[in-house]
Amino acid sequence: MAIRQIRVIGDPCLNKTCKPVVKMSQNMKELIGDMFDTMYEAKGVGLAAPQVGILRRICVVDVMDGDPIVLINPEIIETTGEQTDDEGCLSVPGKVAEVTRPDYVRVRSLDMDMNPVTYEGEGLRARAILHEMDHLEGVLYGDRANEPYRDLDEEEEWEEEE
Repeated sequence: MAIRQIRVIGDPCLNKTCKPVVKMSQNMKELIGDMFDTMYEAKGVGLAAPQVGILRRICVVDVMDGDPIVLINPEIIETTGEQTDDEGCLSVPGKVAEVTRPDYVRVRSLDMDMNPVTYEGEGLRARAILHEMDHLEGVLYGDRANEPYRDLDEEEEWEEEE
């Protein structure tokens, strides 16, 4: 597997709608493996294909709950509740913003063998799934934020002073 370059805000790839995956190829399997490696290397909890320059409806999520998932052509089936918290993104380095999202999500997707599968998530897992699915539509979390991006470094310095 390989570490891929993560595209950052301003890259036009991040604002485009992704195309569905129609068949699983060896290249797609390698891409998914590379996406996990890239996400772990960058210490993220999710990564979508457009973040590595591939305009396909694929994302990976691992909130370190022992259940990493691959979402291929995901569709939201149900959402409930509401949660508001800071969100960051590997494609918007050093920034955070407060975003309100559903607290629970259920999605229909395809697995690596292109078989239908359903995933559920609450809390951080729901947030990560929805965040990554937004990338597939060309939406960055700042588009949904309740406030402008804030500099993460300044917040960490402020917390240390308390």
